[in-house]
Amino acid sequence: MANLDLTSSKHHITQIRRWRFLDFVSLIFFAAIFLFFVLVLTPFGDSIAASGSQALVSSTTGAKRRHHLIALIEAGRNLTIPSCPADYVDYMPCEDPNRNRLLSRDMNYYRERHCPPVEERQVCLIPPPQGYNIPIQWPASLYKIWHENMPYNKLADRKGHQGWMKKEGPHFIFPGGGTMFPDGAVKYIEQLEHYIPISGGVLRTALDMGCGVASFGGYLLAEDLLTLSFAPRDSHKSQIQFALERGIPAFVLMLGTRRLPFPAFSFDLIHCSRCLIPFTAYNATYFMEVDRLLRPGGYLVISGPPVQWHGLDKEWQDLQAVAKALCYESVVVDGNTAIWKKPVDDSCLEAQNEHGLKLCHKSDDPSSAWYVKLKRCVSRPSFVNGKLAVGEIPKWPLRLTKTPSRAALIRNENDGFETNTCLWERRVSYYKKSLNLKLGTEAVRNVMDMNAYFGGFAAALISDPVWVMNVVPHNTQSTLGVIFDRGLIGVYHDWCEPFSSYPRTYDFIHMASVESLIKDPVTRKNRCNIVDVMVEIDRLLRPEGTVVIRDSPEMIKKINHVACSVRWESKIHDTEPESNGHEQILVATKLLWTVPSSSQ
Repeated sequence: MANLDLTSSKHHITQIRRWRFLDFVSLIFFAAIFLFFVLVLTPFGDSIAASGSQALVSSTTGAKRRHHLIALIEAGRNLTIPSCPADYVDYMPCEDPNRNRLLSRDMNYYRERHCPPVEERQVCLIPPPQGYNIPIQWPASLYKIWHENMPYNKLADRKGHQGWMKKEGPHFIFPGGGTMFPDGAVKYIEQLEHYIPISGGVLRTALDMGCGVASFGGYLLAEDLLTLSFAPRDSHKSQIQFALERGIPAFVLMLGTRRLPFPAFSFDLIHCSRCLIPFTAYNATYFMEVDRLLRPGGYLVISGPPVQWHGLDKEWQDLQAVAKALCYESVVVDGNTAIWKKPVDDSCLEAQNEHGLKLCHKSDDPSSAWYVKLKRCVSRPSFVNGKLAVGEIPKWPLRLTKTPSRAALIRNENDGFETNTCLWERRVSYYKKSLNLKLGTEAVRNVMDMNAYFGGFAAALISDPVWVMNVVPHNTQSTLGVIFDRGLIGVYHDWCEPFSSYPRTYDFIHMASVESLIKDPVTRKNRCNIVDVMVEIDRLLRPEGTVVIRDSPEMIKKINHVACSVRWESKIHDTEPESNGHEQILVATKLLWTVPSSSQ
């Protein structure tokens, strides 16, 4: 019987076990490598990462949750920003009555804009109301809108007898009336035209204070007068939302403790029809603010109290006295409507100063108006060099393309007024021909340019059936005066804060150079993040609306990630050949989505 080599056998078994262990370790190693590439290089990996990230965000609350969500989106995760609660359908962060009602009522401070701290800002997408329809197109929208887009009947119930609006089937109907013109804005405008050169291009820009549903401004469009209408968010709830749904330029605003966000001497006509602004209160501070905004030679119309109003004799006398002290010429007092004309220069003011009228110090910039307290002094027209007066400034439409005198004060050798005008004519032509945008069609009415500079983008659209809100960032060169001088309208704003408008109020939003909107011009550090800006754009944009963003390829790539998170359909395009490829263009469409109703 042969001898068995037990030592050799044991050694052999040990070797087999060792190799099996090494094979198992190798299998795990290669499986880990395979899984790594799946997670990094495939959509499946993105989906798993997004699910994990979403779970992480959901497990935190408040400011931490906000911080986590923004960080993950900026890192390129495919996260979908959640929808806001259903009762946020008309949410305006800086005009939130729940916050503002706790503030001082002195000079209506509580009704001005007061934005929430950054850490309290919601990172969610505003849903449309149940039954929302794509808005009726211009010009039919001037006369009717869908009731379900803003189903608030208070104005129709309270003001229907004055011709403001009424409910009729699935629509709100707008007969064109107002409290002081129940027979309609057209007849009222015809009455004013007896005393004011409304037609013929002498007047172009108008401001309608306390506008209601903005029928006055809507019907002035037929005369080529571009009116920016404003009213606060008040008990009627949705005046400005109704105006914008109709396709009329409008803005949520309150004349309280601060200057209105416009440059000096911008409006050819300022109108108040029962706006209930106490012009002579607080040492006539509100009248002086109106004077700051009114162009020399421009017209002021006040219709309603206190003009020859029963029981308000003292207020009416005070109003006439202030107008006289400011050297305003009384054009007419026709019933309860008074019209004045502002003097062309300030020589009369200098003489009046001897009698106690306080002129603003020469160091005060009358065009500084972003969170600037009201001044109890009179702004000097002579502060701005050049011809600003009505009658001296070119008539419309020549003023659109003729270089304004205020443009000479802007220091930018590489992008002067004429160069900028030609640049945007070329770019807008490329947008229309090569990007298949809806510009020039009835699908686009309300347009915003978030970084307007001289208003070249808006000027290039002048033949389209649109109006453009030109926004000039408050911390850049003050070019907004130039925009008004050329017969366009706009406001100052800081895009690190929400805009003063209701949700779903613009069809088309254009933005160039995101970093210039969010970076501090001195420190070059970001003051806010891209995600907040994009969420705000989504709040303002109507479903099926379009966003066009021009920027560097690196920034466009980042923005495209965020576009997915806000549920936009986006595509990246090359710029027009003349741009030499230093930029790209992102074109995105906001989809119509809804949240399930509570009954579902």
